[in-house]
Amino acid sequence: MRYRAVVLLSGGIDSTTCLALAVERYGADNVLGVFVHYGQKHDKEYESATKVASHYGVALIEHDMSSVFKLSDCSLLKGNKAIEHGSYHDQLEQMGGEGTVETYVPFRNGLFLSAAATIGISVGAEVVMYGAHADDAAGRAYPDCTPEFEKAMHEAIYEGSGRTLHMETPLLNMTKAEVVALGLKLGAPYKYTWSCYEGKDRPCGTCGTCIDRARAFELNGVKDPAID
Repeated sequence: MRYRAVVLLSGGIDSTTCLALAVERYGADNVLGVFVHYGQKHDKEYESATKVASHYGVALIEHDMSSVFKLSDCSLLKGNKAIEHGSYHDQLEQMGGEGTVETYVPFRNGLFLSAAATIGISVGAEVVMYGAHADDAAGRAYPDCTPEFEKAMHEAIYEGSGRTLHMETPLLNMTKAEVVALGLKLGAPYKYTWSCYEGKDRPCGTCGTCIDRARAFELNGVKDPAID
């Protein structure tokens, strides 16, 4: 099977917006979603990714890369410490304004993009997309979301593919609120998405990503469609 675009799909707002962009550009039949199991504490992300892919009629494949992260003490991973609750802003302030937050999974995007590039080359794709955005890069909280990382990874994928495959990060210079605004314009199915680091029936509302998500919808003057 041949595809023109491969999209890393986590089931969250950012990757869902990327998928919406890819479908608009290439058509659902030409887009392949990739979900990665990395040892996360819950299955909510996979459930959401499946719903989003089904909404668009996009093919979705999954890979288990959890063994790579077994030495990490990241709080998002099974068997590790409890997840810290509070805004990213407050977490960064405690570190003097810069540093990786405790929910950073080491080089996760580098690993995922490498796998996606292999898949992309195999299916004849011209682009691999992922949803890094400006808020995640702020203070280098997530260093694999920064413009510097994007530039280096783009070059590695392009050269390593024999100059046939590009990496795109269409949200790179957008805030979370701007990402939501774009997704709303595209009709992205945010009602199916999941952002919370906890895997309970409802989002906790107090972890860093819940706080960012709520603020993004608030700034757009709309209710989060995933919240009853």
